[in-house]
Amino acid sequence: MTLNDYLIVSTIIFAIGMIGVIRRKNLIMLFFSTEIILNAVNIGFAAISKFHGDLTGQMFAFFIVAIAASEVAVGLGLLILLFKRKNSINLDKIQS
Repeated sequence: MTLNDYLIVSTIIFAIGMIGVIRRKNLIMLFFSTEIILNAVNIGFAAISKFHGDLTGQMFAFFIVAIAASEVAVGLGLLILLFKRKNSINLDKIQS
C-alpha cells in the first residue's frame, strides 16, 4: 500500500467522525466521534512517519492516544454527573 492509500482511508475515517460531531444528538456518540477523528489523525501521522522513515509521527500518535484516554476519563465522569442531575444525555434536552 502506498502513502496515498493510507491518507485516503484516514480522510474517510475523519469525515465519518465529523459527521458524527455535526449530528451530535447524544453525548456518548459525541465522545465516540471525537475518538474516531483522533484515530484518523493517528493513522495519518503513522503513515507519514513510516513513509519518511522517521519516528516523530508515531510519537505524536502515541501522545494523542494518551491525551484521548484522559479526555474520555474526564468526559465520562462529567457525563455521569450530568446524567444524575438532568436524567438525560440527549443534548437537545440538556440545553433547555
